[in-house]
Amino acid sequence: MDVNFNKVEFIRSAVSPRDFLRDGLPQLAFAGRSNVGKSSVINRLVNRKNFARVGASPGKTSQINYFRLDGAAYLVDLPGYGYAKVSKAERDRWGRLMEAYFASGLISLGVMIVDARHKPTADDVTMASWFRDTGCPLVVAANKLDKLKKSEIDPNLALIRQTLSLGEGDLLLPFSAEKGVGREDLIGALCASL
Repeated sequence: MDVNFNKVEFIRSAVSPRDFLRDGLPQLAFAGRSNVGKSSVINRLVNRKNFARVGASPGKTSQINYFRLDGAAYLVDLPGYGYAKVSKAERDRWGRLMEAYFASGLISLGVMIVDARHKPTADDVTMASWFRDTGCPLVVAANKLDKLKKSEIDPNLALIRQTLSLGEGDLLLPFSAEKGVGREDLIGALCASL
């Protein structure tokens, strides 16, 4: 399906399961650790600098944000995980919201953002298994590729694939929100899921 990634609009923020959109459009859910550049990846995809909020401090996305993409699907920006400088009560609220969303059956495709420079964390491994448990396809975008030397890219991608137990059907895409590397490949994967 051909989708115009420049035609995107914010629809709503969900702070509880009753706010989840259930209109039948595919939902492409973006998840990642706080400070991994999830909002920057979304901004690069839609060619807008400050579309998804980029926080000066990690942990800014505290609800589930829905962006309608060319009337064909939703980009769903999930709260970042693994950030310690919010209260335990707030982390627990995010956790319950995420669990409800993952259990809702609404996710068409999971897009997980990891840092290409580092081995995925235990939280990343948990998130990958949450996506797998939904039965939806998973795409992993290894962001911050521009911060790696050429010689580091293949070994780092292999470590990410191994740590997250990615199968043959799971896509792992090198990505740089900064430089735009991998944008067309990620758009292709998103469109193929529609």
